[in-house]
Amino acid sequence: MRLAANIAAVAELQPDYLGFIFYEKSPRLISDVSAELIKYIPSEIKTVGVFVNEDIEKVKDKVIALKLKAVQLHGSESPEYCAALKSDFPTLEVIKAFGIDEDFDFSALESYLEVADYFLFDTKTKAHGGSGKTFNWSVLDRYTYSKPYFLSGGIDLEHTTAIKNINDERLYALDINSRFETEPGLKDAAKIKEFIKEMNK
Repeated sequence: MRLAANIAAVAELQPDYLGFIFYEKSPRLISDVSAELIKYIPSEIKTVGVFVNEDIEKVKDKVIALKLKAVQLHGSESPEYCAALKSDFPTLEVIKAFGIDEDFDFSALESYLEVADYFLFDTKTKAHGGSGKTFNWSVLDRYTYSKPYFLSGGIDLEHTTAIKNINDERLYALDINSRFETEPGLKDAAKIKEFIKEMNK
């Protein structure tokens, strides 16, 4: 989310989370002006700052200034980086993202188990997400930890039935993005509404 009216339109749908990208190379980068609106989003919606290998002090500054309730870390942030955020902000949700492909080694997640609240499994790309491509969800059969996760990567309306057929209590949330956009950062609120309706059937 990056545009004021669009933020308001999607917030009206009462999603559990709303994400805002603070990665300067992203076409979805939110401006400083629009970022100020994050503080006024209804408190029942968890506001998420999305960062990629950002200086940790800058992340902390954003958490404080914008009253972020969660951070989504899409780079190579270390377990120590995650632990430092949890230490300074005990109620902050730390969501550590990983790009998944057929060769992903899930044992690499072990060192994050104590310092991340959730994992996020996205399609592996060089662009740190936003590719609009799904990965082979059957790879998650190799995920053996109990940590709940967000499923991301090219999710679209056409996937609702397949998602409902995923029998995994660790699947905590669905992260939708580029397939619900009319342009980078501009969400199609009507399509999101339809997705929520289908998922709740």
